[in-house]
Amino acid sequence: MIERKHTTQRMSQIVRHGDTIYLAGQVGSGETTTEQTRDMLGRVDALLTECGIGRENILQAVIWLADMADFAEMNAVWDAWVPEGHAPARACGEAKLATPALRVEVIITAAA
Repeated sequence: MIERKHTTQRMSQIVRHGDTIYLAGQVGSGETTTEQTRDMLGRVDALLTECGIGRENILQAVIWLADMADFAEMNAVWDAWVPEGHAPARACGEAKLATPALRVEVIITAAA
């Protein structure tokens, strides 16, 4: 069975298939990479909570930065957010994001 939440014509914010949860790409508000990363991860927290799980359940994260020069700035927020001993498989690369103001985006896969 597939369950979708917060669904529009274009996408669902949450898709659950069995014991696997997929989140749509999340971005954040703010001027700096630090601000956007904090807000983005807060949005991830809210979606995970809605699914009844937490950060410890994250299996994989794929992160896109508009500029890899922001890698250390993003990682400072990320490293403080990830629970010790529960780091997911992760990739991070540079990509042109949906709007020029966006500096970071993440897509999460988690276990229920």
